Amino acid sequence: MSIVRPIFVASIGNPSPTYTNTLHSAGHTVLTLLRTWLLTPPFEKSRPYASGLLSTSPDYTLWQSPSLMNLSGKPVSTAWRTFLSSLSTQGDKSAARLVLVHDNLELPIGKIKVREGKGASTKGHNGLKSVLGALPGMDFTRVGVGIGRCVSRESRDVAAYVMRKMTPDEVEIMADVAGQVSAVVREIRRGVR
Repeated sequence: MSIVRPIFVASIGNPSPTYTNTLHSAGHTVLTLLRTWLLTPPFEKSRPYASGLLSTSPDYTLWQSPSLMNLSGKPVSTAWRTFLSSLSTQGDKSAARLVLVHDNLELPIGKIKVREGKGASTKGHNGLKSVLGALPGMDFTRVGVGIGRCVSRESRDVAAYVMRKMTPDEVEIMADVAGQVSAVVREIRRGVR
């Protein structure tokens, strides 16, 4: 018999509209597209959820962090605690899972990497460092969305690369990525992962 877990899917990136569809905000782009895969309603701003964008259905809760990437920890922590307090039973609270969607510079565009458990390396990702600092020792699932890597390793060049807008082809690739993430989220909800 499989369990059905309450699922809170959060994305970190930089706030819209300025940073909409930048590579560094790939998590937000995928979460926006994921909404149609999981059949959740349109996003609305929610003060209790750290003023992030929220979309809830009986099966899934999707949330976009409103903060700059490197300051994501506190809003993610606040939204997660609010989500837990919305659950009606202790069993639901114990079974609930946080799934964090973020960009991954080490993966080719269109690929995802799922990491589960505590203590996985951030590989220098300041947004992840912020979240892990705000949720110390917490076991949650991270889904890295590949954005590719620029040729240069110079910090100025890397920053320019991740802050650029996605091309139309890259946005289309992110739609396919949302389908991959949807499959992962559904497995987590059913207790398969």
